[in-house]
Amino acid sequence: MVFFSTPLIQDPMAIFAYLAAVVGLIFVLGESKNPFLQKFFHYAPPLIWTYFIPMLSTTVGIIPDSSDLYSFVSTYILPVGLLLLLLSANVPATLKLGPKAIMMFLAGTVGVIIGGPIALAIFQPFLPEEAWTGVAALAGSWIGGSANMAALIEATGTPDFVLSPIIVVDTVVGYGWMGIMIFLASFQHKFNKWNKADNSIIQKVNEDMGELQRKNSRPIDVPQLAAILGLGFGVAYVVRIFAETLPETSVLSAGTWTIMIISAVGILLSFTKVSKLENYGASKVGYAGIYILLATIGAKADLAYVVEAPQYVLMGIVWLAIHVFIIFLAARLLRAPLFFVAVGSQGNIGGTSSAPVVASVFQPSLAPVGLLMGIMGNVVGTYAAVACAMLAEWVSSFYF
Repeated sequence: MVFFSTPLIQDPMAIFAYLAAVVGLIFVLGESKNPFLQKFFHYAPPLIWTYFIPMLSTTVGIIPDSSDLYSFVSTYILPVGLLLLLLSANVPATLKLGPKAIMMFLAGTVGVIIGGPIALAIFQPFLPEEAWTGVAALAGSWIGGSANMAALIEATGTPDFVLSPIIVVDTVVGYGWMGIMIFLASFQHKFNKWNKADNSIIQKVNEDMGELQRKNSRPIDVPQLAAILGLGFGVAYVVRIFAETLPETSVLSAGTWTIMIISAVGILLSFTKVSKLENYGASKVGYAGIYILLATIGAKADLAYVVEAPQYVLMGIVWLAIHVFIIFLAARLLRAPLFFVAVGSQGNIGGTSSAPVVASVFQPSLAPVGLLMGIMGNVVGTYAAVACAMLAEWVSSFYF
């Protein structure tokens, strides 16, 4: 239902102010000590509403579904946020989880990479020609999170009439699976016993990471904040200019090159003294940018498209089912604990936003381990999603 024939807010700066206020309010409420709000946001995390409220705002006509602001945020804020997030990519600590944890995560990644093209092959006769670009966008979200989704949206030029139902699939199907994993947490001991899984390594890594965070955390001050912003915008701008000189294809656009290069730079910097900026909250600044980006992605969507395209939701369910089958098969073959299944899956499907949430449900002290899995999704997400996009475009070529 459209309340306003033309968008109530149209000026880019006014749209930015509106979205920033929405994101701020959502996360303030998400941190509330009110028992009802705590329970509500536990099962419906703020990230969902960061998508949904802007989406609803576009549907009723408060803000437009296209604006210069949206392209600016995806072009310049996205790489800044991703770079700052990857400064915390403690690769050595992640490797301490052992090969079993990494293989479980990668099994989930494989499930997403092949699940998308298979689901598209089944439903392509009922979808438009551009549906493969929606698969690419959702692959970005389901292998690492919102930043990677935005990268693939820009890379493939996902049209609004495809993006709108895809965002709903991401929210409904993706977070529906998260809810199921939260429910299964109460059965982890039975599963581990049945699967003959060893849970000790999880406890050891969690204790080590918790001690490291407590030891290095520092309050942020103006010099550190200036360094974080200077690094983020400076490196991101230089990388973007360089990326525009590289050859382009239907998948490898300047935006994709930018994200792939910025990911590599972020990982490399995580091994240097620059990574000490994370002690002052570099990733938190990165998250702020990503959440604004996420709000603009939601704003591009119109729920009216979803009513006309339920086949997208069915495609998403089939896709997720393939991912779930592969990761549980890997767990059985590797004798992995259910915790690795949960955070390995969410490290892909939800990234750094939901993997810690799921981990904390299994045991509150394990949230840092979940974050490591989510960061791994950030590290491999863009590259794996590009592979999925290429496969999806190949599948689409058989129909058109």
